[in-house]
Amino acid sequence: MKQLIGKWNGIDLIIRILIGLAIGALLGIFAPQGVYIIELMGKLFVSALKSVAPVLVFFLVISALANAKSMGNMKTIVVMYAVSTFLASLVAVVAASVFPLELTLANAAGIEHASPEGIGEVLNSLVMKIAVNPVDALMNANYIGILAWAIAIGVAFRLANATTKMMFSDISDVIGKVVHWVINLAPFGIMGLVYTSVSTNGLEIFTEYGQLVLLLVSCMFFIALVVNPLMVFAITRRNPFPLVFLTLRTSGLTAFFTRSSAANIPVNMDLCDRLGLDKDNYSVSIPLGATINMAGAAVTISMMALCAAHTMGISVDIPTAVILSALAAVSAAGASGVAGGSLLLIPLACSLFGISNDVAMQVVAIGLIIGVIQDSCETALNSSSDVLFTAAAEYRQWAREGREFTMGAEVNK
Repeated sequence: MKQLIGKWNGIDLIIRILIGLAIGALLGIFAPQGVYIIELMGKLFVSALKSVAPVLVFFLVISALANAKSMGNMKTIVVMYAVSTFLASLVAVVAASVFPLELTLANAAGIEHASPEGIGEVLNSLVMKIAVNPVDALMNANYIGILAWAIAIGVAFRLANATTKMMFSDISDVIGKVVHWVINLAPFGIMGLVYTSVSTNGLEIFTEYGQLVLLLVSCMFFIALVVNPLMVFAITRRNPFPLVFLTLRTSGLTAFFTRSSAANIPVNMDLCDRLGLDKDNYSVSIPLGATINMAGAAVTISMMALCAAHTMGISVDIPTAVILSALAAVSAAGASGVAGGSLLLIPLACSLFGISNDVAMQVVAIGLIIGVIQDSCETALNSSSDVLFTAAAEYRQWAREGREFTMGAEVNK
């Protein structure tokens, strides 16, 4: 048994995940629905990731700031997060204008109360999440609060002696080891998640509202394979695709099935470590990206709002489209602070065109129908680009220092 486990662990993790994916899909098609033990594997995997991620982020950020000599490439990373989110929204606006779709609106009763009433409410929610008890932030996985307290404590601990700083470093290393164990269980977790999705929804999840899903997913693929690589090339002057494909294969694939940027934080941390990136940087940029780097959400908000406008016969001029892009980008950055994520921010964008909340919430209802695919692709784009931009910023620094490196090469396997 020990030799069998050793051989299994010797296979590349991505290959093991693909095996789990294939088995899960086959079980979803041919096995009876509701096999508890298979569903449990998926639930336990996501639960384990979500449980360990807040603690990991808290201690990693404290350790990084307490021991850091400088903030490194954080300015570059944050700028890339902001630019990527805005460009994603712009791509969605252009696509929705070139390929206008009209929606068959359905009843959205029962979800109107969950929608924020304005951008001020979103920003207020984000600000209020900072001023919370740190224990409460950890218990509720409030990453905005976790980041705020970890940054404050980390900066304060810069005044502590070396032994105390080392203690936090050791704690973060220990938690990182636990994360490594959890990630090794990904093939079984993915198998359970795929089985549950396929057995519950069947193949019809790929046919309903096909045109809208196709347009949304096409925009996200365009951003992942064209816009993001161009941004990486612009700052590194090197072929970005080895790094792009690595992040999509490793981070994007896992995020697609967990459908949670927060749950994917440990996966991204592990990938950054394997790329040999500076822990002081990625321990801050990765959880920050899970909070504000929301290109996929920006696509969803812009696309659905413009589909609603086309359905209502509202003409959208260029200045209004640009304003929509900016509004969607700001709203998307706050999506992690709103229950329901990007879908419930659609009414904010719809309000720009004078569309009533009743109509907007019917659009949200359609979003919930296609959410199986939309949310998975959205999360995959968001989470994979966290690693992509973190690595690109560091590669830029390495190039300036004259250091030899290969884009997307793993140095710590």
